[in-house]
This record gives sequence, C-alpha cells and structure tokens, in this order.
Amino acid sequence: MDATLAKAIFFGLVAVGAGVAVGAAAAGGGVGFGASARGMMEGLARNPNLENKLRLYFFIGLAFAETAILYGLLIALILLFTGVLSGKAGF
Repeated sequence: MDATLAKAIFFGLVAVGAGVAVGAAAAGGGVGFGASARGMMEGLARNPNLENKLRLYFFIGLAFAETAILYGLLIALILLFTGVLSGKAGF
C-alpha cells in the first residue's frame, strides 16, 4: 500500500469518526431529553403540588443531556480541525 492510499484511508476514517461522534452524541442527548420529559410528566401526574421542585430537576437533567451532545461536537471538531486532516499530525 503506497503512502497516498494510506493517507486517503486515514483521512476518510477520521471524517467518519467525527460523524459517528456527533451522531452518537445527538442520539444519546435525544434519549436523555425524552427521559427527562417523561419523568417530569409522570411526576406532575402523580403529584401536581411538586411542580416547582420538579421543574428544577427537569432543567438540571436537560443540562446534563446537553453537555453530552456538546462533548460529542467537541470531539468531532478536535478530529477535524487540529491538523489531522491537513497532514500536520499523524503522517
């Protein structure tokens, strides 16, 4: 295998890895958002008097789910823009 083919395969796999990182993070965040919303709705249905306390926990849960999405985006940006695709790192 010559060097140009190896570089092409490497850069292609880096791009695929960045896409998988963002996709997995978005899927996990969507599941987290759904679980938080379901939990709040179930809690409100069981005890409507706890609305203020449940709202606080709901927003905290959404913040945790959002950080997972942002970490996936951060990993993708690091893979794409730290010199890996320009050939400054790796080869």
